[in-house]
Amino acid sequence: MTLNVEASARDYWPSSPALDGQDPSFLAKSMDMETESPSGSRPNSAISVTECPSAPAPAWPGPGPETETETDVSHVDLSDWYPRYLNCVRFFLAASQHTPAVQALAAFLNIRLPGAPVDASTVSARRYIRRLIVTGQDTPANLRLFFGDDWAAGVGCICKQERLNYLFAAKSGGWAATKSAYDILPDEQAPFLRPLREPTEEELRGADSSWSEWLAMEDWMVGPRRPW
Repeated sequence: MTLNVEASARDYWPSSPALDGQDPSFLAKSMDMETESPSGSRPNSAISVTECPSAPAPAWPGPGPETETETDVSHVDLSDWYPRYLNCVRFFLAASQHTPAVQALAAFLNIRLPGAPVDASTVSARRYIRRLIVTGQDTPANLRLFFGDDWAAGVGCICKQERLNYLFAAKSGGWAATKSAYDILPDEQAPFLRPLREPTEEELRGADSSWSEWLAMEDWMVGPRRPW
């Protein structure tokens, strides 16, 4: 296929020093150009361009060898891991569980440490707070009756957490599932449920924000994918 494009050689290379002073016929021959000079017109050149066959498409790369990702938690060097794991457990049992910092954190997270004695000092206040909340009995007067005059500083944060949890339980599970979550087996079932007692607008807005964060968690929109 041949394309004839009418153009002047100096229009293509206006400032090329290699073209200055050269014989036009030599340039025409070297570039396969046919020179025509009609009277009263500027000499033009026809450039003959030959279409080249297209290069073959590159071969599509095949699948590479599978590589083990860092998120694969099922592959562990057991001979190296197990002794280290035992060392961590020994440290927890012999040392850390007896420190005030670990004991305070365990109480806040409502989990009994293995070395804690089974007596009245290890009873969790949370189960009583939960029952007061779901029955609408978590008034300041009742909390003072249960936990003393310092109840706000001692269990006030737990009350806030459990009121939020009660809102979430009601929103996500319905009445039957919510009551089942607050029953204490074998024979301390919640006698009835009441709507959350006197929630404030600030409390409800905080619940909305926390619920949105949980919905994002369900869709894995956390960390670098967090939408806000």
